[in-house]
Amino acid sequence: MATQTQTTSARSKPSLQYQQVAESTHDLDWADLVTLDLSQFDTAGGKQRLANQLRDAVHNVGFFYITNFGLTQSQIDRQFGIAKELFALPTEEKLRHRADLEHGHYSGYRPLGSIELFPGLRDNVEMYNVFKYLPELERSHPQMILDHRDEIETFQRHIAEDTVQKLLTLIAIVLELPEDALTNGHKYNDVSDCHLRYMIYHARTPEENAKYDNLYSRGHTDFGSLTLLFRQPIAALQVLMPDGKWKWVKPLPGSITVNIADVLDFWTAGYLKSSIHRVVAPPEDQAHLDRAGVLYFLRPAHDLRLKALESPVLERLGLRQKEGMDGIKAGDWVRARVKGNLDRAVEGGAKEKEVIKGVKVKYYD
Repeated sequence: MATQTQTTSARSKPSLQYQQVAESTHDLDWADLVTLDLSQFDTAGGKQRLANQLRDAVHNVGFFYITNFGLTQSQIDRQFGIAKELFALPTEEKLRHRADLEHGHYSGYRPLGSIELFPGLRDNVEMYNVFKYLPELERSHPQMILDHRDEIETFQRHIAEDTVQKLLTLIAIVLELPEDALTNGHKYNDVSDCHLRYMIYHARTPEENAKYDNLYSRGHTDFGSLTLLFRQPIAALQVLMPDGKWKWVKPLPGSITVNIADVLDFWTAGYLKSSIHRVVAPPEDQAHLDRAGVLYFLRPAHDLRLKALESPVLERLGLRQKEGMDGIKAGDWVRARVKGNLDRAVEGGAKEKEVIKGVKVKYYD
C-alpha cells in the first residue's frame, strides 16, 4: 500500500460537533453485565477487587462494561464527529484508501457491502480502520484524517497505553499470573493490527430488514484480544448468553462495552470466553437512524504464538491447549480471519469454517 507523506494541514478544522441521539423507549431484554469502575484500579486493594468482579464475566459471558476510563464525553463525541465527516466523503475518495482485504489487511477503508450476509444480500456497513501511528504501519489516508492526526493518535494512545493495560492486568490477576503476563505483547510500539475503527450501519427500510431477518451482522466472535465499543445509544448489539438466548447490550451512559476475543480464548484454552455477538436492526423508534460506531480493537504482536498460558487456574481446571494452536502466530490468525470474512454467506443456522491449519470458527444467525 502506498504511503502518504503529507503532514497535518494548517487549514482550520471543522468543529466536529456530534449530538448523540436519545435511547430507545422500548422495553428490551437487556443482558445483566458487570460494570468495572477503573477509578478503583490504583486504590488500595482495588486491582484485586476489580479482578474478583471480572472473573465470572470473562469466564461465562465474555462481555462487561467499564467506567471512569480517563476520556471525557467531549473527547468521545469528537471521534464520532470524525466518523460522521469521514463517511460523508465521496465514495471515490474513500475507495482511494481501500484496505487490502483480500490479503487479510484491515488498515484503511472497508466499503459498503463487502460481506455477503445471505446469498445475494450484502451488508449495510462501512468501516475505516486507523492503525497505530508506527513507521511500519504507515499507509495513505483521506486528508480529513491527516488533519486530525494529533487528536486521533492521542485518543488511540490513551486506550492502548492506559485503558487496555489496566484490563490486561486484571485478567492476569484472574488467571493468577504475574500482572505483566498479558501486557507484554500488547504495547503501543509492538507491530500488530491494533486499530481505532470508525464505522456506520446504514438504516434499511422495514421491507429490507425483513429480507435480512433483521440482521445487520451475523453472530460471530472477534479476532484479537479485546474489543472496546464506545457508547452508541442506538440499540442493536446483542450477546449470546450461556443459556443460548440472545440478549440486548444496553448502551450504558458513561461506559465502554468490552468483550473478550479469540486470542485470549486460545491462550486460556477456552477459560476466557470469546463472546458470540451480533448486530440486529434497532427497535422501531430508532430503526430509521444510521448507527455510527467508534471502537478500539486490541490485537497482539504479530509474532506471538497462540499457545495456552501456564496458568494455575487452567491447571486446576484441567484445561488443555486446543489442538494445532501452538503453531499459529497471532498475526497469521488475524489475517486469515479478515480474508475469511469475505465469503461467509449461508442460508441459516450456525456455519463452521476452517480459518487456518485446521482451526475452525462458527457463525450464527
